[in-house]
Amino acid sequence: MTAHDNRVPVTAHDNRVPVTAHDNRVPVTAHDGRVPVTARDGRVPAAGGPGPAAGRAGRVDGADGAATLTGIGVGPGDPELLTLRAARLLAEADVVFVPVLDRLAAAGDAPPGRAEATVAAHVAPDRLRRLPFALDDRGGVTARRERAWDEAARTVADAVDAGARAVVFATIGDPNVYSTFGYLAHGVRALRPAVEVRTVPGITAMQDLAARSGVPLCEGREPLTLLPATAGLALFADALAGPGTVVAYKGWRRHAELVAELRRQGRLADAVLGRGLGLPGERIGPVTDPADDLPYLSTLLVPARRDRRGGKL
Repeated sequence: MTAHDNRVPVTAHDNRVPVTAHDNRVPVTAHDGRVPVTARDGRVPAAGGPGPAAGRAGRVDGADGAATLTGIGVGPGDPELLTLRAARLLAEADVVFVPVLDRLAAAGDAPPGRAEATVAAHVAPDRLRRLPFALDDRGGVTARRERAWDEAARTVADAVDAGARAVVFATIGDPNVYSTFGYLAHGVRALRPAVEVRTVPGITAMQDLAARSGVPLCEGREPLTLLPATAGLALFADALAGPGTVVAYKGWRRHAELVAELRRQGRLADAVLGRGLGLPGERIGPVTDPADDLPYLSTLLVPARRDRRGGKL
């Protein structure tokens, strides 16, 4: 699996247990903890009253037929890591929006992004639409970024006004972890307060990297710190000095600084780096070269120091 251990490599499809989308379901709770739901319909009709309005075959819309905007996490890039609920909602949606880099979209030659490539097998092309965002803007809340957020929200509002009731936004990883979805949802709520905003969790890059490298994220009383390298070296250094596992996203241009800090604190040997997870040409292994040319969406995993089994219980 990695160059620094002796584990046996595995693939994303090995040792899977086959399941069906309709068998052996058990009642679950909605993501907000308020409404008991089932994995089949997402809502339970009120006692003695009509059920929620149905749209596309088998789909259930929001309360009283209200439109819904659902942010769906589609994982780090491997289509096999899509959850059953995500696949069902994608198939049932009236329209599925995916993010695309605004400057490439304007030129008309934007290649499919990770989210689009992941959901393509579950969504007919006529229901798949791109939303341009300033995905490579590193200047904070710039005019370009705000313009993209506002235009994306208006596009979703227009789809709702045109009759769409089940609207989905597909995002890599999880919609509640460093995702563009939060900015989109904020804008849609402001324009169309009646639209119900929901999320469906997805597998994150740190979970995928931990599974692929055979390195547990946390054990016993260990804390787990997730941070973006773009937040600065001081936060990363403070986390490394603590007792737990540290995961850094978006290493990219700060990679050399991160490697130097790992070496300074004696944590370099255990660190694992994931490049392009779920994509052709992905690389998973030890941190070897501070001059590596990393993609923006790289993941650095530094496990807690562990000297014996159960030592942190």
